[in-house]
Amino acid sequence: LMDLLDSPHDIPFLSGLIQREIIYRILRGPEGARLRAVATLGDQSHRTAKAIAWVTANYAKPLLVEELAQLANMGVSTLHHHFRMLTSMSPLQYQKQLRLQSARSLMLNNGLDAASAAFEVGYESPTQFNREYSRFFGQPPMRDIRALRSSGAPATESISNQTSAA
Repeated sequence: LMDLLDSPHDIPFLSGLIQREIIYRILRGPEGARLRAVATLGDQSHRTAKAIAWVTANYAKPLLVEELAQLANMGVSTLHHHFRMLTSMSPLQYQKQLRLQSARSLMLNNGLDAASAAFEVGYESPTQFNREYSRFFGQPPMRDIRALRSSGAPATESISNQTSAA
């Protein structure tokens, strides 16, 4: 590549070929496998982050993991693996926690009852919402909201804090 400096008129024709040869030799060398893995991981992390952003922005909508995998341009099992690596949970668990946190905030800050909050965040069944809320927060929705109001606690906790409690 440095020899091209002696023949500037060859640069437009040969520089790309020489660069490709250098990259080829690096990738075929002893550290090539590691370099390919790092390059691929970065791409998969970016695509997984795109899926996480979609779930975060659309948590109230029904989630089909197959469609989410298509959005991330990954297979379903690959998406699950990388999603779990970045969030410590599956896409559906992540969506559920977002829904529950948002419903809790709506009940505490906007005065919604449990059924209204459940429908607002995408639940179709108040019974299912109550069951999942109780399992996640440790008590039924309205009892939890009363306890939060009397203690002056904040409306939401971060998802990472709740992961250890779930």
